[in-house]
Parts: sequence; C-alpha cells; structure tokens
Amino acid sequence: MSEQGAEAFVGKWRERWPEWNVAEAFVPPHQRATAAAWFALLQELTDAAWAGDDPRPGEAKLGWWMEELLGWSRRRRRHPLGQVLQPHATPWEDLAAALPELLAARDAAVDHEQAFAGLRPAARAIASAGDLLFGGPVGSDTPGPLLARQLLLRGDAAVPLSLRARVGPGQSQSGLSRAWAGDILDGWESRAGTRATRVGDALLRGRLERFVHAGALGEPPGRLRTLRTCWRAARG
Repeated sequence: MSEQGAEAFVGKWRERWPEWNVAEAFVPPHQRATAAAWFALLQELTDAAWAGDDPRPGEAKLGWWMEELLGWSRRRRRHPLGQVLQPHATPWEDLAAALPELLAARDAAVDHEQAFAGLRPAARAIASAGDLLFGGPVGSDTPGPLLARQLLLRGDAAVPLSLRARVGPGQSQSGLSRAWAGDILDGWESRAGTRATRVGDALLRGRLERFVHAGALGEPPGRLRTLRTCWRAARG
C-alpha cells in the first residue's frame, strides 16, 4: 500500500493517456497527484465493468471494489490507490453503490435515450465524488464522459441497437462506432465541476472528436489540439 504501489496504477493510466503530459499543466500543482490517482481509479472501475468479452472476471473485480470503497468510507484501505485517495472527505460509499449500474450498462442499450439515462445515476455519483475530492462545487449527472469511456473500451459493442439498425449492416465497424461517437458528442452536456474534473472530461471528449474526424478509435489528438481543448476546459 505504498506510494510506489499507487504509482504503478497511475503509470498504467498514463500509458493509455499520454495527453496528460500536456493536460496536467492546467490542473493546480497541489492537485496533480490526486487527479492522476483519481483518473487511474476510474480506469480500474470502468475496465472491470466493460473491458473484455467475458463479463465474469470484471463482475468479481467490481464486487471487490465495492467492498474496498466501503472500506475507504470507514478509514480502511487495501488497494494502493487508497494511499492517495482515501484520506480525502469524499462519499466513497455512494461511488461503491454506483458500481452495479456500470456493470448493468455493459450490454448495448436499446436506443440513445436508454444509453444516456442508464448511465446518468452512475455519472452523478462519479461527478460528486470527483468534485468533492478536489474541493469544488458538486454538480453534474451528464453521462457523456462515461459513454465515451464505454465506447473507447467496447467499440461497436457499445453502440445502441437502434443506431445499428438505422446505420444498416453494410456500414463498416469503424463507421458504426463513429456514428455513435458523434451522437455522444451531440448529447454531451456542459458541466461546472472543478478544474481537474473538467480537464479529465476534456481528454475523453478530445479522443472522441479525433475519432469522429477520421482518427482511429482511442487515438490521442495532437499536442496542439489537446492544449486548446484543455485550456478551454480549465477556463470553464
């Protein structure tokens, strides 16, 4: 449970999100280590919920994480990320209660409305925990960031059934996911939140925008585009 152990999980997240090297400049220096640990935690939770073809290992991991987050609310911790995150006054029990909602959203939604509505409660719990973690205003239930994470992990499997039917069987796989990425961006609601959480959301949005404009799914945008996106997010 050392800081070195936490850094291993943060390093795994940084490897997947090299844009953070640019984005962290827009986060207050005293919050950067906490922000990286928070985003690493979200990666662990969403990977457990949505990564891979077999849901059973992820279901077991989420069960473990529910117990762990409840432990954080009682000043107990086992996971190395808790060394950084657990001491903060954050409603970890509310985040734990939202984890089954992530798992329930693993299967493709029927339509756009169900996809957004299904992740809104979990989005609210995550936003509240993140905003309180950084000492800012609580407040958002926009599911855009979670839907972006889901698409980046699951690709076509995350596309609602109604969109698959509308686009048609002749569409390429990347075209189907790209259409859903555009819908997520169109429905992305702005939020107040803290600077750290806004910058984190901006990284997700940047990946989707890159994909919509003919990049590969998950491909990072260039440094200049990341700089502009995060600057706008930091300004609020």
